[in-house]
Amino acid sequence: MPKPFAVTDADFQEKVINSSNPVLVDFWADWCTPCKMIAPIVDELAEELDGRVEFAKVDVDSNPETAISYGIRSIPALIVFKDGKPVEQIIGAVPKDQIRKKLDAVLDE
Repeated sequence: MPKPFAVTDADFQEKVINSSNPVLVDFWADWCTPCKMIAPIVDELAEELDGRVEFAKVDVDSNPETAISYGIRSIPALIVFKDGKPVEQIIGAVPKDQIRKKLDAVLDE
């Protein structure tokens, strides 16, 4: 079962920006209750879209540079990257279908 992989400030470029597939990045923190609520949804989507979309997680407390560089002020924050650029952003614990619609739109481009 595919799971989102951890990304750090040091390997964000390699794992996300240089990816040949779209990548949904979940910016989160251990103390964030809404982040814990959305985590199983992200895991389900990783399973459903295996091979089409990569899923990554950035702990904003351990990796502040990446969070700051993408203007993350509230978490959870999901950013979809395609061809190395952010193309969609979702803030807050939202329903699965809302995230899926954004991902489907990116895949259909």
